[in-house]
Amino acid sequence: MAKTTERAAAFAATTYCVFLPGAPCELRVEVAHAVLAAWLAEHECHSFAILTAWNPGTERPAAAINAERQSALECDLLEGNYETYAAENVPDDPAAPREESCFVPDIALEDALALAEDYGQDAIIWGERDGTGRLMWIPATE
Repeated sequence: MAKTTERAAAFAATTYCVFLPGAPCELRVEVAHAVLAAWLAEHECHSFAILTAWNPGTERPAAAINAERQSALECDLLEGNYETYAAENVPDDPAAPREESCFVPDIALEDALALAEDYGQDAIIWGERDGTGRLMWIPATE
């Protein structure tokens, strides 16, 4: 799927809830989050990504299929020796589906994009130590 203003608006109109021990965060695209920045500094992390396997592209598979895909993504992350934390993507539109996701500290952008592409995603949220999540499109979907 090609990148569109509508798709970018949907990502921007989502709260990315990250469940870090002692520091739960509600992130928005392009908005700095001081608690996350402090957590990243304290844990000497230089980058992060929010990844999901739910609802690839414009598909809306059954919840059981989404859960199975998410479990596979989590296994891939663990096999790659990445530490993961539970997260949830919560759209502003109450009619839009929530998505389970993973917060992954210290993952290279290229690795995060490759994993997302493997799971049919259009984009990820990726950031650095300042705690600002940025929308990064998968190159094949641009």
